[in-house]
Amino acid sequence: MEHLRNIREERNLRQIDIANILGINRSTYTSYEIERDTIPINHLNNLCNYFDISIDYAMGLSSKKKYDNSKININKNLLKERLKNCRKENKLTQKEIAKILNTSRSTWTGYEYGKYQIPTLLLYELAKRYNYSMDYLLGKIDENNKI
Repeated sequence: MEHLRNIREERNLRQIDIANILGINRSTYTSYEIERDTIPINHLNNLCNYFDISIDYAMGLSSKKKYDNSKININKNLLKERLKNCRKENKLTQKEIAKILNTSRSTWTGYEYGKYQIPTLLLYELAKRYNYSMDYLLGKIDENNKI
């Protein structure tokens, strides 16, 4: 992703440096930067923690680099609760939101119940479409800073 490359270059780091920070191969990290693959939520969170920036900023959803009182870890219990609340606040059934996000109802249900980890791009699309902070959905901040 272009934002990841810009953040890395602002700090004069090489791709291998970031790969080492994340404990992955350089080629894996490179595939994230050039958008051949999507960075998993956990790697994105670790990278944002390392750079002390918000996930919203890293994903280009906000110009705010950091939120006050941001937590380091993703809160899986809050994530599943907030996914469900987002759906309900927008008056959508699981079937409807699954269709909008191009996934199956059973897969969406798995996200709401914490059975599956929601993919980064699906969470990004949800945040962008319904004006939610990814940091909020992930339980890293307590208030939804509308994006």
